[in-house]
Amino acid sequence: MNKFKVITAFSFWALITAISCTRDDLNFESPSKVLRLSQDTVFCDTVYNQVRSETYAVKIYNEEDKDILIPKIALENGAGSLYRINVDGKAGTDFNNVPLRKNDSIYIFVEIAPIANAPEAIAEDRINIQTPAGNQHVTLFSVMQDAEFYIQNSNNPNILASNTIWTNNKAKIIFGNLTLASGKTLDIQQGTKVYFHKNSGLKISKNSNLNINGDLGNEVIFRGDRNDTKYDTLPKNWNGIEMDTNSTLNMNYAKVFGGTRGLEMNQTTANITNSIFHTHQEYGIYAINSVVTANNLVMNNSGNANFAIYKGGTYNITHSTLANYWNLNYVLPGFGLYATNEYDNGTSIEQGALTLNIKNSIIYSDKENAVLFKPTSGQTFNYSFQNSLLKYGSTANYAIDPASIKNQDPKFQNYFIHKMNLRVKADSPAKGKGNTGTAATVPFDITKVSRTVTPSMGAYQ
Repeated sequence: MNKFKVITAFSFWALITAISCTRDDLNFESPSKVLRLSQDTVFCDTVYNQVRSETYAVKIYNEEDKDILIPKIALENGAGSLYRINVDGKAGTDFNNVPLRKNDSIYIFVEIAPIANAPEAIAEDRINIQTPAGNQHVTLFSVMQDAEFYIQNSNNPNILASNTIWTNNKAKIIFGNLTLASGKTLDIQQGTKVYFHKNSGLKISKNSNLNINGDLGNEVIFRGDRNDTKYDTLPKNWNGIEMDTNSTLNMNYAKVFGGTRGLEMNQTTANITNSIFHTHQEYGIYAINSVVTANNLVMNNSGNANFAIYKGGTYNITHSTLANYWNLNYVLPGFGLYATNEYDNGTSIEQGALTLNIKNSIIYSDKENAVLFKPTSGQTFNYSFQNSLLKYGSTANYAIDPASIKNQDPKFQNYFIHKMNLRVKADSPAKGKGNTGTAATVPFDITKVSRTVTPSMGAYQ
């Protein structure tokens, strides 16, 4: 009896399913009017050979009060297209009689397939949609660029074993860690783009040299390999640049963003000029007992601190703007500048003497303290603020010179990361308040505007 019931129930549902399918097939009709599309153009990100693009979505809406069949949805260039599409869950290049329920919608997913040895060029195609009511199309558009890959795996430790020059003829894409061998030099020329896959980074070994030679409008870029613009404002897309002991860094006109620690230095000698660090999960710059000269340095949006100093060292920061409006995780303190004599190496606490000079600069945030110092008793902790605008609360009463400004809004033109512009407005308290003698040592701002007359605090005149 139970067996009979099971067979009967199964037969019943099979019959219902068959009837339903047949009814659906019979009820689909031709469209009476053109379809509504969520967009008529898809601008994909820049794609590099052998790296698949982001996936983008277009929706097709049936606004009629009947179920319809779309006779044809196809890539114009067919199987030879650089693009691939997925229509309602099925991959391909050509689709016929696509069903679409009344007052419903379907997705077309779009991406660019890997490209081998592509010169920098434009990739364009169209998704053609044919119906009796009229033909429609969606334009697909992307920039393609050739790239050079550095891939770490079990068979390849990914080491630059000799002096190396990177030019801007190809983007550099790094998977895993790329290491510059001890005693070698890596020169990166202007306009070079260096992209890192998730959890990847650049390591500069002991006694090695990293020279970054960008220019205004032709900066050297360090960022994650996800080129969609939404990733410009997200951290932790890659790890960072790590400088080992006795290494040297010369950085001019670089942009470093979207990492965990943008630049980590351990007993490094560094000259950093005309460079921008923003959107890092932990630190923009993390320095351990290093010697750093920074002019026209711009920083913003780092979870722990823009510029963090551990185990002392010597730091001269001039005409720089360290703003921090971190808002991705409010648990993190978001300091502009943090400094201490201590460093925890994992097994013990190390100490070092500190000398820190801040001149004609702005250190500001929307938190109570943009500056936090933690000196160690018995250790040298020398600092000076000259003609600088600072933000810090009553619990941190630092000594500043009479020409410095405390807790006044610098009035940045736009501190939001997606349109970051840390120039100060005409009525800013920092406008024209820099020291002229100091400005003479850095006579041009980060945009190459002269500041020798009535210099403003910060990196922008």
